[in-house]
Amino acid sequence: MNRRGPATRDYHPAKRPRRSRPPGEGRTQGTLQLPRDAEQVELRLPGRAVRLTNLSKLFWPELGLTKRDLLEYYAGVAPALLPHLRDRAMVMKRYPHGASGEFFFMKRAPSPRPDWIEICSIEHASGNVIDVPMGQDLASLLWVVNLGCIDLNQWYARCDDVDRPDYLHFDLDPVPGATFEKVRETALLVRESLDALKMPNFAKTTGSKGIHVYVPIVRGPTQKQVWTFTKKFAQAMESRDSKLVTAEYKIAKRPEGRVLVDYNQNAWGRTLASIYSVRPKPRATVSTPVTWKEVEKGIAIEDFRMDNVPARVAKQGDLWKPLLSSEKRFRLETFF
Repeated sequence: MNRRGPATRDYHPAKRPRRSRPPGEGRTQGTLQLPRDAEQVELRLPGRAVRLTNLSKLFWPELGLTKRDLLEYYAGVAPALLPHLRDRAMVMKRYPHGASGEFFFMKRAPSPRPDWIEICSIEHASGNVIDVPMGQDLASLLWVVNLGCIDLNQWYARCDDVDRPDYLHFDLDPVPGATFEKVRETALLVRESLDALKMPNFAKTTGSKGIHVYVPIVRGPTQKQVWTFTKKFAQAMESRDSKLVTAEYKIAKRPEGRVLVDYNQNAWGRTLASIYSVRPKPRATVSTPVTWKEVEKGIAIEDFRMDNVPARVAKQGDLWKPLLSSEKRFRLETFF
């Protein structure tokens, strides 16, 4: 225990990062460097002070990666990540004992909490109103991660209208017996079908087993309407190549060796791991935007990890920046 209390550290994101440790010392690349000799630190940001705790706790013991490394990673990718989180409720998936430990979901923002944590109040079918935190800035992002959230799971719709999403997506998930090569093949088939409908589409690895394909849409259709469209699309994919694709939602009925085009993640209240989200996997893999050319040439989930994604983002920028634009969004109403 640090009897002197937490260390303090002023953080200015515009500063040039210092040189990182040599390879093999379990560090990630980023702009924030937390003290190595402190278990706690109070990080002072413009208008904010966030306390970060248990910094040396091992989250990936085999890799030597700690909670400190996870916080530094998210600070490093924050400029690209935060615009995709802003104004969206954040369902917290907490791993208090690291990536291989047990986890639990937490929707309601814990109390007490800093008064600068912004809340999205969502009324559920039961009539309960749940106050869910939002990741509006670097301080709130680090506050959520400090709670033990390894991956980030934000709402599809923005807080001002939680029933009307501004994108739809397909989670391409391999059924037992299917290889990642089949996942890539399915992703290209989905892209081809979306292109035929003139729907803009973007891919990212899930950081786990599959690929996510997203389509930015003009906000208007309800979540149920979006879900209905994605279900019909997934079923059409199965009809097109039933030896490769399945749209069967019941696990027991899914044929082995196929790739599930999961449309049900578009249902109200469901979430997927966000862009640039670290996953609680053995290699600390990251859900990373990729170009379709990269998918065609061949990628692997393990190509994108906590130790190399910040450098990729610094070099290539945010490949999913078009999803933030109001332009080139598809009007899904044309199908209703």
